[in-house]
Amino acid sequence: MLDWQFMIDSIPAYVKGLYLTLGISFFGIAFSILIGFFISLILFYQVRFLKNLANFYIEVSRNTPLLIQLFFLYYGLSEIGIVLSAYHCAIVGLAFLGGSYMAESFRSGLNAVSNVQIEAGLSLGLNRFQMIYYVIFPQSLAVSMPSIGANAIFLLKETSVVSAIALADVMFVTKDLIGTYYKTTEALLMLIGAYLIVLLPISALFVALEHYYKKRS
Repeated sequence: MLDWQFMIDSIPAYVKGLYLTLGISFFGIAFSILIGFFISLILFYQVRFLKNLANFYIEVSRNTPLLIQLFFLYYGLSEIGIVLSAYHCAIVGLAFLGGSYMAESFRSGLNAVSNVQIEAGLSLGLNRFQMIYYVIFPQSLAVSMPSIGANAIFLLKETSVVSAIALADVMFVTKDLIGTYYKTTEALLMLIGAYLIVLLPISALFVALEHYYKKRS
């Protein structure tokens, strides 16, 4: 039998942990979208010098686990005098990892824009910024949005490793409750419920955005 009273009593701890998880996720995903967008533009326009650096960043980011990146930021940088709080390390690590995935998502959308559309914009006298804002970006989002949404959900789930640098997220709360009260089933059910409460609305939001941009494109 499940200990329902234990689960009810644990709700405040999970709310607090979820608040931390959402804060890290929000800033990490937001910065990863910004990084990914600018990296994708560098690769799309084949900007000299920067494109090699962008490709190097993508390879390093995608081929190293978030846990290793967090250890480097939290423990490694402190050895050379750069000290970041665990909270900021989590945001930087999530943005660093997510930026490479978002870059590939944006790049797939940019590459899907027809050359005819670009040539039509040039014939109208649009400059590069206007071309991106009015022609390329709206059409590319219709293709990129499903992948961007999947990456956002992936990054939010990746926050489960930040407990390794002593951040009291929902995973940390779960392990703490299991270690203290040995209520494994109840704690894990609460953990699943906490993630579902967050992930289901986010998934629905990106589905709605996908339909919106498909109608506009």
